[in-house]
Amino acid sequence: MNVPDSAEAALHAPTGEVEHSHPTWSIYWKVATILTIITVAEVWAYYIPSFVASRGFVPTLLILSALKFTIVVMFYMHLKYDHRIFRVLFTGPLLIAALTLLALMFLFGHLYIKVM
Repeated sequence: MNVPDSAEAALHAPTGEVEHSHPTWSIYWKVATILTIITVAEVWAYYIPSFVASRGFVPTLLILSALKFTIVVMFYMHLKYDHRIFRVLFTGPLLIAALTLLALMFLFGHLYIKVM
């Protein structure tokens, strides 16, 4: 049957939604490998006593954890492939919460240091 392109598109997508490509199996393996490497780096950093005693230990672990969180959300929760409004609805409040926590740590961090 010889159907024009616009009519064929209407048959396959009657709701007007556009199908987005999803990651392939090889992408998932690459993401899993990256997550494993980051986890190994976190555990390895914990077993270096001089690094654990330094001031850079906690920020390093927080940055690595945030990186892992972002990768998991973007790929395994498919946020990277969803509509833009879902990304905004997820990342907007997350950014506000992270900035609030960061501000509270700076505001009240001096209390913890004086107690020690």
